[in-house]
Amino acid sequence: MKKIVLASKNLDKVKEIRLVLKNFPFEIFSLADFPNLPDAVEDGATFEENALIKAKFFREQTGHACLADDSGLEVDALDKLPGVHSARFAGYHADDKTNNQKLLDELKKIGVTESPAAYRCALAFVDTDGTQLLAEGKIFGKIKIVAQGSGGFGYDPYFYIDDTRTMAQLSVDEKNLISHRGAALKEMILKLKEKVFVSRKEGSRAD
Repeated sequence: MKKIVLASKNLDKVKEIRLVLKNFPFEIFSLADFPNLPDAVEDGATFEENALIKAKFFREQTGHACLADDSGLEVDALDKLPGVHSARFAGYHADDKTNNQKLLDELKKIGVTESPAAYRCALAFVDTDGTQLLAEGKIFGKIKIVAQGSGGFGYDPYFYIDDTRTMAQLSVDEKNLISHRGAALKEMILKLKEKVFVSRKEGSRAD
C-alpha cells in the first residue's frame, strides 16, 4: 500500500484530508507520526510556492511521498491580507483565537464590519521518484465581524458562505463538498489517478 505523509500538524486539517482520501489505497501519516522533524521554512511568496516547499522538504525528511497544502484567507478590505500569513497573522506562535482577534482588530481600524473574501488552497504532491503535482481550489464568501458556529477551524466562524451560514456551521462532509481544500483535493485526486496509479500499472515504483 502506498505511504503518503500529510505535511501538517493541524489535526483538523488532517481529519478533513483523511476523510476525502479514505477510499484510496493509501497508508496515510501526518507529521504527528514524525514528532522530531524540524519545521519547513515557508518563505514562498504564494500559496503554491509554500505548498511545494513543504512537500519537497518532508518528502526528503521522511523518505515517503508527501502531500502538503498551504491555504489561507484573502480579505478584499485588507488588500488580500492575511494571505500566505494566515496561520501566523498574529505572530509566529499564533493560534485560531489570536489570529481571529487580529482579523477583527484590523477590520475595526478601517471601520469595516464585513468584506468580500476568499479562502484559497494550494496542494502539492511530491512522490518518491520526484514526480510533482499541483492543484488549487478556492471559495468566495464574506468575512463578517460576528462569529457563528463552533465547527471547523481557523477563520471559519467569521467566513460566511451565504447571508446566514458560516463555514463553522457545516459538518466535515458538507465542508469538503464546497471548501477550497475540498476543491483542491478533488483536482489532486484526478492527477494522482492519472500520474501515480497509471505509472504503477506500467511498472514504475510509486512507493
